[in-house]
Amino acid sequence: MVAEGTIVPVVDAAIVLVVLLNLLCGYRAVLGPTIPDRVVALDAIATNVVAIAVLFAIKTGRGLFVTVSLVLAIIAFLSTVAVAKFVTEGDIIVMQE
Repeated sequence: MVAEGTIVPVVDAAIVLVVLLNLLCGYRAVLGPTIPDRVVALDAIATNVVAIAVLFAIKTGRGLFVTVSLVLAIIAFLSTVAVAKFVTEGDIIVMQE
């Protein structure tokens, strides 16, 4: 078992690392040469935000942030699928006649 005194600096370092990765993904999302690059960058940003929420839950010991991270993950997945469908087909909802 890991002592609580050693896990807090590791979690803090992980949060800093994920924030730096989020900044790099933000750079790609803004200046991405193609639309799929930007979509992948936005998906990575959403994943990083979920990771930050989980790391914060570990740091504070509150389970509420894990629930919030699960909701964020679901929303991020659905938005990524919608954007990918819009990019490939030009429309999200197609009416069948």
